[in-house]
Amino acid sequence: AVEAKNLLLSLKENLNIKNINSLKVLNRYDIENLSQDELQPLVKTIFAEPMVDDVYMENYPFERDDKYFAVEYLAGQYDQRADSATQCAMVMTGKDNIIIRCAKVYVISGNINNEELEKIKNYIINKIDQKEASIDKPNTLQLNMPIPAEVKEIEGFCQLDSSQLDKFLLDNSLAMSNKDLEMVISYFRDIEKRNPTETEIKLLDTYWSDHCRHTTFNTIITEIEINNGTYKNLLENVLKRYLEIRKDVYGDKIDKKHISLMDMAVINAKYSKKYGYLDNLEESEENNACSIEVDVNTINGKEKWLLQFKNETHNHPTEIEPFGGAATCLGGAIRDPLSGRAYVYQAMRISGSGNPNEPIADTMDGKLSQRKITSEAARGFSSYGNQIGLATGYVQEYYHDGFKAKRLEAGAVIGAVPKSWVRRETPTVGDIIILVGGRTGRDGIGGATGSSKEHDLSSIEVCGAEVQKGNAPEEHKIQRLFRKEEVSKLIKKCNDFGAGGVGVAIGELASGLLIDLNKVPKKYEGLSGTEIAISESQERMAVVVEEKDAEKFIDECHKENLEATIVAKVTDDNRLKMLHNGRLIVDISRDFLDSAGASRYQNVVIENPNIKSPFEDKKYTSFYEASNKILSDINICSQKGLVEMFDSTIGSSSVLMPFGGVTGNTPTEYMAAKFPVLSGDTDTISVMASGYNPFISSWSPFHGGVYAILESVAKVVSSGAKLSDIRLS
Repeated sequence: AVEAKNLLLSLKENLNIKNINSLKVLNRYDIENLSQDELQPLVKTIFAEPMVDDVYMENYPFERDDKYFAVEYLAGQYDQRADSATQCAMVMTGKDNIIIRCAKVYVISGNINNEELEKIKNYIINKIDQKEASIDKPNTLQLNMPIPAEVKEIEGFCQLDSSQLDKFLLDNSLAMSNKDLEMVISYFRDIEKRNPTETEIKLLDTYWSDHCRHTTFNTIITEIEINNGTYKNLLENVLKRYLEIRKDVYGDKIDKKHISLMDMAVINAKYSKKYGYLDNLEESEENNACSIEVDVNTINGKEKWLLQFKNETHNHPTEIEPFGGAATCLGGAIRDPLSGRAYVYQAMRISGSGNPNEPIADTMDGKLSQRKITSEAARGFSSYGNQIGLATGYVQEYYHDGFKAKRLEAGAVIGAVPKSWVRRETPTVGDIIILVGGRTGRDGIGGATGSSKEHDLSSIEVCGAEVQKGNAPEEHKIQRLFRKEEVSKLIKKCNDFGAGGVGVAIGELASGLLIDLNKVPKKYEGLSGTEIAISESQERMAVVVEEKDAEKFIDECHKENLEATIVAKVTDDNRLKMLHNGRLIVDISRDFLDSAGASRYQNVVIENPNIKSPFEDKKYTSFYEASNKILSDINICSQKGLVEMFDSTIGSSSVLMPFGGVTGNTPTEYMAAKFPVLSGDTDTISVMASGYNPFISSWSPFHGGVYAILESVAKVVSSGAKLSDIRLS
């Protein structure tokens, strides 16, 4: 009823359809392999709540003039309602062959015509992941999955010439460049002396994608030109300082270290490390998240812990499927420190949107409305965090026309774990790789390469599989599993199944690997070897353990109701190999795989507009003009309604609530939380901050950050501590 009321209001306001008298939303369950006697006890325990729900068996009493339609997820998309209902039904009946599908039925009464009904359908149904479902009862719920063809070699590949490259890239929906493809042709023609399989081409495309290998940031910058303008001297001095630091850091190896955006991003960290300012940085072969060593005061005294933090953006997926894209933004951010064995206990969400009050009629062709994107994205992110049990301590959304082209969806998380629980070891021959968590499906195929491509109006027709649906309860089980000391100490190395699926998640774990794709658990039959190799289905981990520890690790997984399957082993031949149906469909040299494709080169021209510095005071003719200008900005509006969708109290470790002050309406500029010690208390606090200054109309990480640090220090000092007792990392 609440959902229907909100939707009805939205239809009247946003679509300007005034003749709707009432709207009802029904949750429809289609159930197979349950008798009537078995079903009856489940109706009011699983499918409905007697206090608030009306239940209709088989038929709903539509009125004569009602307009109605049903909506369901596309085949292969994860449906949490159906999955949860199925698991509950299996528990209560003991049967393991129950199939449940779900759909939503919208019943509209009022004087609306067919054109208005189509407008409503287009507003509700996102064709990326949903479709209009049949109102008729299906004969069966069994998915009729075709038997996939065997993976074949690509005939004539090694004979492709330069005039055929563009067509090959387009026909195979590849994200790699012409230069990359030329490099692949040379490798298979001259080194392997054979044509590649379709799986090998898709794997290389994924492995070398911008998402997985940061090819844009690693593009070699050959020349930098700074245009004349207000900041020419400033920019020239910054560039000069960067070049000086490079010489200091790299010394005689400077010729082998190319100038790139990535180098600019990390040069200060390398400089700081050289001069001893990063003595608490944890370094290892695992690059799951930024990790530093800190001292934590617990009931057992001072302990050395690893504090890990990571941020993730999901701009492209959230743009085309807001709920799933934003949910997996948080899910992916969690999995990075989680794969580093850290317990993730606090999150921050920063998002950027066009004006959500923009009329639906002004929406750009081929895109969702700003209102739908921003509201559904908030629901997706908060749903995942609240279900998994993660306190979201800071939420802020910024509104600017620049975000109409591509939304900003960023999640940042903090995790921690006692250092003594974590092994960081190089896998050795004979070690076992275990796949833990969710099963593999078609959802997420092409996610890494999809987010690495340029998109146009046609993209909406083919991007559906690129956006996964998150399963927060499954990831929560992995969190519980990794929070056991005896389990964490069995893991030599770990990778989460983010972009790239089996090929990248397992492929990055060791130099030599033999992966049996037939052993990878699947959501349904009918997947080809290529699909299994690159599917990015969520909530999965690849874990390396010693062979003697495999059985114990799998037993611990089963205690948390997690599937765990041995799918690969470490070899000594420095090659990535994948078996499917008894034959090798991938057999690639590790050196070639890690080359990340052809080097890219770019000249850079820095535009330098002749504008006044935004940091200078703005001149207003009166206090009224200044107040009116500032208060009319949508960014100044209270975001309490948005923030309250996110639970900031989970785990009882939050130091600050999102709003404070006498009336509880003053937003905080940062979040702070105690470490998640397993027993006792701690006086160690982690802080993440962001800020917005309305007077200069720009976002600055320093505005909130500086105040957060100063205020935290002041609080600790005021409690009686000495400044010498405080350490800032």
